Amino acid sequence: MILSMPLSRVLLIAALAGVFGPACGGEPKEADEPQTAREKMRAEAKNDKDDDDTKDPKAKPWGKWRYSGDRTSCFYRVGPKCYETEKKACKAAGCSKDNCEIEGAAPAHVSCSK
Repeated sequence: MILSMPLSRVLLIAALAGVFGPACGGEPKEADEPQTAREKMRAEAKNDKDDDDTKDPKAKPWGKWRYSGDRTSCFYRVGPKCYETEKKACKAAGCSKDNCEIEGAAPAHVSCSK
């Protein structure tokens, strides 16, 4: 029967079945259920905030920046002070270019080699 139909009619029937087929059945979605991945992530984050009773009551809150200096340009540190460039950090540590050591990652600790 399909072989005797023109190709355009077969394609039309297949397209209509693809569009209207899933809409005719399936499970109804609840109104408060998240429909997108972003909505689901927000709902999970909200649930995580509600679970504050599981956290350690003795834990200190992270309320302020740990180092002195600008947070956006803290790539190297000497003690508690941040620097934007390696050259400035080595100079602040009192090191020459040859004996300046960089350890770790942002903010990397700068010290003088012995």
